[in-house]
Amino acid sequence: MAVPGCGGDDTPASSEPAFATAARPQINALLADTMTSGAVVYVQSPNGDWLESFGTAVRGTNTPIPTTAHFRVGSVTKTWTGTVILQLVQEGALKLSDPIGKYIANVPNGDQITIEQLLTMRSGLYNYSTSLAFNQTLDSQPNKVWTTTELLNIGFGQPVYFAPGADFRYSNTNTVLLGLVIEQLTGMSAADAMKARLFTPLGLTDTFLPPQDNTSLPAPSPHAYQWGTNAETADSDALSPERQAAAKNGTLQPTDVTGVNTSWAWTAGSGISTVKELAAYVQRMVGGGYLNADLQAQRLASCQSIQPSDPMAASYCLGLAKFGTFYGHTGEIPGFNTFMGYDPTTKTTIVTWATTAAAPDGQPPANVIARILMGELSKASEVPSEGRP
Repeated sequence: MAVPGCGGDDTPASSEPAFATAARPQINALLADTMTSGAVVYVQSPNGDWLESFGTAVRGTNTPIPTTAHFRVGSVTKTWTGTVILQLVQEGALKLSDPIGKYIANVPNGDQITIEQLLTMRSGLYNYSTSLAFNQTLDSQPNKVWTTTELLNIGFGQPVYFAPGADFRYSNTNTVLLGLVIEQLTGMSAADAMKARLFTPLGLTDTFLPPQDNTSLPAPSPHAYQWGTNAETADSDALSPERQAAAKNGTLQPTDVTGVNTSWAWTAGSGISTVKELAAYVQRMVGGGYLNADLQAQRLASCQSIQPSDPMAASYCLGLAKFGTFYGHTGEIPGFNTFMGYDPTTKTTIVTWATTAAAPDGQPPANVIARILMGELSKASEVPSEGRP
């Protein structure tokens, strides 16, 4: 169900961009197929702008999601952390080549792992959030306030994946370490450093890293849902075939995880924002303004494919990712999936978010919506200019 008055009945609003008219039925079909209760889409492009809310703020009701709603951005937070770290590099407070052991003690291979390798996910450090015991604790104690020491002890207590720089492996441990470096070098909390350096200069008042002991969403906000438990999705976002069938026939219902504590994600994933504010942020992060021209160019040129054998695979860069021609990041945290991307060549922005991180079959709904939008925007760009209205 799309929101009345937003063109959600599959009939285009007057002067609506063609890509929106084409994408809407695909998005509605996706949300139905993935049993995702709600989503918000925001596009700014040369082919027109589109802001629309889909579905419901609360399962089982017809309550629309305000397009101004707050949501959890998940790992999009990593770009905030990475941008502040690069600002500190620019200011001479640290070097990309510095070993993390210079700042944090007892890191496995800490004398070899560089700040750059933490930013590009090439440290080899174990990802604490994949630990089964950790995920079992998330299930049994959803309100637990985690300390960074607890998180790092999990990460440091398991063997490293590979030698520093030898490969790519996504790890929240990397970004928690970078958060501690920010606090050490700025003398303020990571949240305050992000606010002062990234959000206040843009006038963003609804984008922030929440305090560890109160990660609740401000109003307005939707309810957020999780299929299955953290433990059963620790290795794969997809539920077992039996559990997927139970979700389809209604005997398995999702858990409302709107109010769970997300302190465990901290500078790797506990950020909160709104769709328009996240769009403003990604435009500056990618288009320029946070870093000087040389460092900005170095950041955008740092992208390496995470699966070189797959030409369609995403790339990972210095604290951000690249998807086709869009630079940004995705976010998955219980209850929310987010996509944030900006193409600096066409000056196109896509921000999508949905009220579940993964469908029972493992599909991330907001990421799939972003792919739908990229496809339709690409078609729109191929139309000869004289053929456009």
